[in-house]
Amino acid sequence: MNYTGAIEYLYALQKHGIKLGLDNTIKLLSLLGNPQNSFKSVHIAGTNGKGSTSAMIASVLKTAGFRVGLFTSPHMVSFTERIRVNNVEIEEKEVVELTNEIREVIESSKRSAISSQEASIPPHPPLSKGGQEAGDQLSFLPTFFEFVTAMGFLYFKRNGVEWAVVETGMGGRLDATNVLVPEVSVITNISFDHREFLGETLKEIAGEKAGIIKTGIPVVSSAQEPGAMEVISRKAEEKGTSLFVHGKDFFSRPKNLDMSGITFDYEGKESLEDLSVPLCGAHQVENASVAIKVLELVGEKESIPTRLIREGMARTKWQGRLELVKNEGCRYDFLIDGAHNPAASTALADSLKRFFLSHYERIILILGVMADKDMEGIMKPLLPLASETIFTSPEYERAAQPGKLSEQAGSLGFRSTVTDSVKSAIEAAKEMGENGSQKTLIVITGSFYTIGEAKMHLGEQCSSPSLSGLR
Repeated sequence: MNYTGAIEYLYALQKHGIKLGLDNTIKLLSLLGNPQNSFKSVHIAGTNGKGSTSAMIASVLKTAGFRVGLFTSPHMVSFTERIRVNNVEIEEKEVVELTNEIREVIESSKRSAISSQEASIPPHPPLSKGGQEAGDQLSFLPTFFEFVTAMGFLYFKRNGVEWAVVETGMGGRLDATNVLVPEVSVITNISFDHREFLGETLKEIAGEKAGIIKTGIPVVSSAQEPGAMEVISRKAEEKGTSLFVHGKDFFSRPKNLDMSGITFDYEGKESLEDLSVPLCGAHQVENASVAIKVLELVGEKESIPTRLIREGMARTKWQGRLELVKNEGCRYDFLIDGAHNPAASTALADSLKRFFLSHYERIILILGVMADKDMEGIMKPLLPLASETIFTSPEYERAAQPGKLSEQAGSLGFRSTVTDSVKSAIEAAKEMGENGSQKTLIVITGSFYTIGEAKMHLGEQCSSPSLSGLR
């Protein structure tokens, strides 16, 4: 099996859908020797800000001299983005080796179960509920995310990781990563997303996210809507653990916000002034403050001097969040941001108004989202800011049809253009940008699938472009 074959095998596991629950993951990790027990971890759930917060924590831990694993999802361009050690992505050959190894472990387990069953069943067994359950045991096959979670943990163990920063894939309570017993649990901003799996109300969604809270393990949370905060507080109390909330137990004060990043003061266990993070957006101040509070708690067991927190925060790298791609000599630049739900879209719109509209005379919006998202909620903050809007569709079966998006925009009173691919949308936007006399910002947003394809077209490389949106 080569790398393309390994990715196609993993992609095929998606036909088993999304199965929330820990049974498969527990069984698979047991077969692999429980690699999750070989490192300390920080476990992060939330709707928005998980990736940025994870990247900041991992950057500081690496700066402090630890060997650090980072597990995130989805990826944008290459599958290898999901699993990193000291911010170096897993190599393609290692993806192949681990896929083969884990696949063989699963197949061997199934063969062993079949042999055991055949040895214990009489020649003419009666049909029974017990027989059906035995048959179910033989059909054990992990989903894509369960398999990749096991791959990440095994890779971390093999590479001597001391600390792993691990994002949930979706939710928390029944997410495959919730087999971890971390040193600190983290809940970033909670908003509406994945309602078909997590619930229709903010309280229901918060209940799933709060499922990562474990007995005696401290929890750090972003400020939340009252209903979500009530659920998180109740769960922390039930588990007898300490809860630290931004704006209540630790604080931050923005000082300078621009296109290059943020500068802010932090007040918690210690007072830190003029901290810098090279991530754009006012919302990153809170994400950074949550990361620092986590590091203060980690620092109670590990020595992390203040200067290393400052240095590590300043070294943070995270793509696809207000990522500005400058085009010297052209009339247009690109801004790439994964605003895949209404809260993220509102944050993007706020950042455009605060940081970019004073530098650019015109915005061309390229938007492609998944069909199961709140399309109107994502559009509303952004459409009024755009001179032209282009709706498109990434190469993914769950993508919303551009025509449907255009119709919805029309019902809101906005005209738009439709293209059938992200590449053609970018080409159309570039032509619009060149033909005008105004300095133009081409904003590419929506699904991570959309911005992943955009990054490929703008120069990022991927071995299997057609699979670039694999979650």
